[in-house]
Amino acid sequence: MIPFIDLQRQHAALRAELLAASARVIDSSQFVLGAEGRALEQELAALSGVAWALGVASGTDALRLTLTALGIGPGDEVITPAFSFVASATTIVMAGATPVFADIDPATYTLDPAAAARAITPRTRAIMPVHLYGQPAQMDRVLELARAHRLAVIEDAAQAVGAAWGEEPVGALGDAACLSFYPTKNLGACGDGGMVVTRRQDVAERVRKLRHHGDSGRYEHVELGYCSRLDELQAAFLRVKLRRLAAWTTARRRIAGLYHKGLAGLGLELPIEAAQARHVYHLFTVRHPQRDALAKLLTDEGISTAVYYPRSVPDQPMFGGGAERRWPEAWRASREVLSLPCFAELTDDEVERAVAGVRRACERL
Repeated sequence: MIPFIDLQRQHAALRAELLAASARVIDSSQFVLGAEGRALEQELAALSGVAWALGVASGTDALRLTLTALGIGPGDEVITPAFSFVASATTIVMAGATPVFADIDPATYTLDPAAAARAITPRTRAIMPVHLYGQPAQMDRVLELARAHRLAVIEDAAQAVGAAWGEEPVGALGDAACLSFYPTKNLGACGDGGMVVTRRQDVAERVRKLRHHGDSGRYEHVELGYCSRLDELQAAFLRVKLRRLAAWTTARRRIAGLYHKGLAGLGLELPIEAAQARHVYHLFTVRHPQRDALAKLLTDEGISTAVYYPRSVPDQPMFGGGAERRWPEAWRASREVLSLPCFAELTDDEVERAVAGVRRACERL
């Protein structure tokens, strides 16, 4: 089988450096909020074009703590796309606020600004666009909408580290952005981790307190916080990988180019790169009205695939359903999207085999 992702290839190439990084942390005996974490924060702040970055335990915690740091809570509403990973909405619930779903642009799978505008009410406090699959949301229109209604903007950039909208990297566009270092991400830890990046000092200072039990100094707890700290081992591993991120992104974009060239003219809807966007292809996601049949044929061809995501967020049991009528593009995407193998270590031979297999499968449908 052509693997959907193979982390063993990545880690085999970095094994000596990862082991040296772990030894460095073990020798320091500083495992939480130490030098490796501080250095990673500085490096990712620079990459994101902002002044502050705060390491936390996961991408979910990054979203949750950012919402709280912005003062969002009970009685507030936050607009978020109806098609995403569920954490984009559940973290709003965790903050005590209400997620308000808006439909997506079917071409990019990101928040439709017109739908977001229709969703604004007097209780709306923020918009949370999601840079899904590595494609930045339409941030110029989102920011224009937010300014007009005095709303905060939280970028869910869990899948989009290194992406950009126009001349600005994701993370520098809204009030804050949230990164995930889940192992399969473009910049993945050897475990879990996340980060909040922000241009606002007040948000940075509050996240710094919240991630460490509301501590403003040594055992001076000024508000109810939480234990959410990126540990030093993961920070050290991520610093090793961060040095390769630009090359890995180039490789993903090149693979995407090969797919675009090889799969043209099939009646298969291929991902686009918006005019102002720099897509980092966390996933190469196609769509087909017979998605499940196509996936089975590709398995028979020896090509691994995955579905991100088989349910829209409102159709998750905890949110009650109704997407087909109220958010039709999100509902349709959940039934048509299929992601092909796309990771930096994928070989040209594997891409060629995948292209040939997809072409054969499409001809049989």
